[in-house]
Amino acid sequence: MSTPPLAASGMAPGPFAGPQAQQAAREVNTASLCRIGQETVQDIVYRTMEIFQLLRNMQLPNGVTYHTGTYQDRLAKLQDHLRQLSILFRKLRLVYDKCNENCGGMDPIPVEKLKQKNQQLKQIMDQLRNLIWDINAMLAMRN
Repeated sequence: MSTPPLAASGMAPGPFAGPQAQQAAREVNTASLCRIGQETVQDIVYRTMEIFQLLRNMQLPNGVTYHTGTYQDRLAKLQDHLRQLSILFRKLRLVYDKCNENCGGMDPIPVEKLKQKNQQLKQIMDQLRNLIWDINAMLAMRN
């Protein structure tokens, strides 16, 4: 996996940074992209909930007297949320495209194969745990 960009870590490239180091700095870690995508989806859900909350509290001007200032404030807030939501969707699309670009040559792994690998890893961890337990028990008997 590649490293996250240096600019994001707050460190500037050193004087010996060549073209390869600069290229690596521009590459983005796919796992970091997925985290950014997850956070963006959470932001989209949060903004959408706020929009529905505003709409629920907003009274339609259908012959009922209403305060123009309050209505205008709520409308402006709603438009701002919609604009932010649009920006978040564009950001999510960029993250999605970059992830597809980074994983373009990879074959998808079937879910059953992943479950099998997870089971094998669990068995290995259990064996290691038992081995450590046995070693600790033998050391305790020795002392």
